[in-house]
Parts: sequence; C-alpha cells; structure tokens
Amino acid sequence: MARLVCVMLLAWLSTLAHAEPQTAKAVDNKPTENRSEGLKAVNIYSQEQLIEMIRDKSYLTRVTGDDCQLVQDIEARAEVLKQPLYQYLWAEMLNYGICVKANPPRGISMLRDAAEQGSAEAMVRIAEYYHDGKFVIQDKERAVQYTLPAAAGGDLPARMMLVRLFGEGYGSPRDYEMGYHWLYNDVFSDEATKQEALKLLMVLEAKMPASAVERAKQAHLRSR
Repeated sequence: MARLVCVMLLAWLSTLAHAEPQTAKAVDNKPTENRSEGLKAVNIYSQEQLIEMIRDKSYLTRVTGDDCQLVQDIEARAEVLKQPLYQYLWAEMLNYGICVKANPPRGISMLRDAAEQGSAEAMVRIAEYYHDGKFVIQDKERAVQYTLPAAAGGDLPARMMLVRLFGEGYGSPRDYEMGYHWLYNDVFSDEATKQEALKLLMVLEAKMPASAVERAKQAHLRSR
C-alpha cells in the first residue's frame, strides 16, 4: 500500500513538473500577442490624403495616431525623393518634434525647398510663420511675397491669407484689386469659409476706391 502511494505521488509530481513550463510559456506569449494585435500596419499616405490632412491641419495628429510607424517612409520621400507634400509633412514633424527630435532650422529649410518646387501648401505655411513670427522674425511683407504666387496659382487658403495681409495694410496697394478679384470670384466648399472670405473682403474693400472694387467684382478683371 505504501509502495502504491509513493508511485502515485511521484506520478503527480511528474505531471506538475511538465505542466509548469506550459503555463509559463502561455504567460510569456500573452504580452507578445497583445502587442501584435494592438499594432496595426499603416499604409503610406496618398497625395490626396496628405492634401486633406494639411487642409484640416490634422497631419501631425495623424502621424502620432499611427504610432509613428511611417517616420522612415516620410523622411525618405522628403529627403531623398523630394516630394513636396512629404517635405511639408517632414518639415512640420521637425518643427514640432513629432516622432523625431525637434529641429526647426531644418524644418523651415525643408518647407522652403517644397515652396521652391511650387507647393502652394508650403508657401502658405511659411507665410503663416512670417505673419506670426514663429520660428522666424516676424515679417508680414515677406509673408505677402510667399503668399502671392500661391494665390495666383488658384490656391484658396493662399488667396484668403493674401486678402487678410492686404487688409492689414501689407503688400502693394496696386495689388489690392487683383487680390480682391481672386477671392471674390472663387468657389467655396462650405458656408463657414465663404463667410470668412466675405469678412476679409469687407476689410480690404475699405482700403480701395469704389471704382476698383467694382472692377474687382467682375468675372474678368479688366485693365485700368
């Protein structure tokens, strides 16, 4: 009887010894499975997505929301491929230290590179920095210089900013009529933007002769 009890005890201990590694393995695997399930692969942003994110100023929130997974891809498209919209995004990440160490000098330089390639988005962003005096010495006349070509190219945010700058008294009065004409005859996708444009136009209108305002409101701007 004693022999039988010893055999049974040894068998139970053997079973327990074999069960422990399996339990430990399951515990070790659990965090790995959670990390794998929680981290979803993120596709690189399309040009259309980038434009939309820049328009609604959600681009930095999107990068952090994607757990900074695309940092290397964004950097490569900006630094190596020189894609203007990715230069814009990478520049802003550098300016504000999003997923990378902050480096505003490099960020502003990258924005200028994008602007030189014709990116209206980059032109407007640099103009905003000069308007507000952020990262650079405030210079609203230089803001006009950056905004004007983007506005001439048909960019609505640029046209609104140009009229705002004109209304504040910056830029050449000779260009007021042209800036007014561009914004007055533009098309707006939402009522809020249209109302904002009307307020900006009213401010600029106060600085213009009535005859200039009448010309600017025409569908086609005639030479004086």
